[in-house]
Amino acid sequence: MATPQPTLRPETPGDGEAIETVTVAAFREAPHSDHAEQHIVRALREAGALAVSLVAECDGAVVGHVAASKVSISDGSPDWFGLGPVSVLPAWQGRGIGSALVEACLARLRERGARGCVVLGEPSYYSRFGFRVVPGLILPGVSQEYFMALAWGDDFPQGEVAYHPAFAATA
Repeated sequence: MATPQPTLRPETPGDGEAIETVTVAAFREAPHSDHAEQHIVRALREAGALAVSLVAECDGAVVGHVAASKVSISDGSPDWFGLGPVSVLPAWQGRGIGSALVEACLARLRERGARGCVVLGEPSYYSRFGFRVVPGLILPGVSQEYFMALAWGDDFPQGEVAYHPAFAATA
C-alpha cells in the first residue's frame, strides 16, 4: 500500500508544539546547525514575525514545516524575505515534502508582493528552486557559497542582509 502524501496548510494556533518537535528532530543530526532552529521559530511566532508558516500534515500529524520572515538589506531594498528554517521529520525526508514546502512558501511570498527571498543553506538543494549566489549580497559571518537569493524581477539588492532578531534566539 502506498504511503499517504501529506497535505500542506497554514500553521494554526495549536501547531506550535508539533512544529517544535519536527524542527528538533529534523536538525538533530545536522552537521552545520547550532540546534537553535526550534527556538528561532518560536521567537518569530511570539514576535508576530512569521510572514509565512506552513505545515505538512499526514493523518493528522505534522511531519514538516517551513517558515519565512522579513529581512532588511543595507541598501534599503524593501519586500525581501528570508526562507527558513525548513524542517521535515527524518522518517519523512527524501519524499519531496521539503521541496513542496519550499515551493509553496515561495509562491505565498510572491503572491503577497515580495521582491525576493534569501536563504542560508546547501547550494545543491536550494539552487533547484532558482536560488543563486549574488555577488555583493552578503550575510556577515557566513561563507558566500551558502548564502543565496532568488529575485522576482530583474534587480538583486546589494549590501548586508540582516534577519529578524529572533534568529539570535537560543532558548
